[in-house]
Amino acid sequence: MSKREADEVTGVETTGHEWDGIKELDNPLPRWWLYVFWASIIVAIVYWVLLPAWPGINGYTKGVMGQSDRANVAQELQALRDLRGEGAARLTNATLEEIESDPALQEYAMAVGQSVFGDNCATCHGAGGGGAKGYPNLVDDIWLWGGGLADIHHTLQVGVRSGAEGARFSQMPAFGRDQMLTGPQVNDLTELVVSLSGREADKAAVARAAPIYAAQCVSCHGATGTGDQAQGAPNLTDGEWLYGPSREEIRTQIWSGRNGVMPSWAGRFDDETLKALAVYVHANAGGQ
Repeated sequence: MSKREADEVTGVETTGHEWDGIKELDNPLPRWWLYVFWASIIVAIVYWVLLPAWPGINGYTKGVMGQSDRANVAQELQALRDLRGEGAARLTNATLEEIESDPALQEYAMAVGQSVFGDNCATCHGAGGGGAKGYPNLVDDIWLWGGGLADIHHTLQVGVRSGAEGARFSQMPAFGRDQMLTGPQVNDLTELVVSLSGREADKAAVARAAPIYAAQCVSCHGATGTGDQAQGAPNLTDGEWLYGPSREEIRTQIWSGRNGVMPSWAGRFDDETLKALAVYVHANAGGQ
């Protein structure tokens, strides 16, 4: 047998492998690595004996401990179903006011409502309910259809312009797009709306728009612009704007009549879940 080549610098024999003039040294593995390697083998053997390990044709080796994650998960799920079943039964038989007056039941409803809100509502309204452009802010006291507990519950049930039976419905006309008003008239009306919110506006434009507002807008927004929750008509005198307070956004709303949609959740959630969600929104997100 021929003797293997030794490295001139270290004196260590090479493996005979060479890449681009670089030769691999035949160094022994570090002792700590060998210890870990053999310890891993020992642990694996112990695992095979104690816990489920080897699959077979008709099942698998159970191990002397009889451990089963599947059985543990099944037990935990059943316990959770039992707990939720008890809470759901109490929610079913309680009124919304009784839920909020019972600390234990309210705590349960809040936990369920928070989970449902995060999975279904946060996409539009934000994780904290702060809303976004075109999506209402739920943490303030501005509510188009009322922020009482019963109001919120009803809105969740039927939605807004959702197509469901009894849905909340309001219609902002597209005054410019549908040629109900001319461009200059829309500009004047924009100035009037700006003035209603207490900001500086073109007085001549406001005067020209006054009869237009009386003819087209008063029936929903009121003579002073304070709106009407019964119709879902927004208050034009506060500082809250669904699409933004700039003149450009206000003009676009008057011109195009943007009307958002909120789905009806009655067909997706049972009554207990709807109650829990209403309680969560009302208690945690700025209910009136």
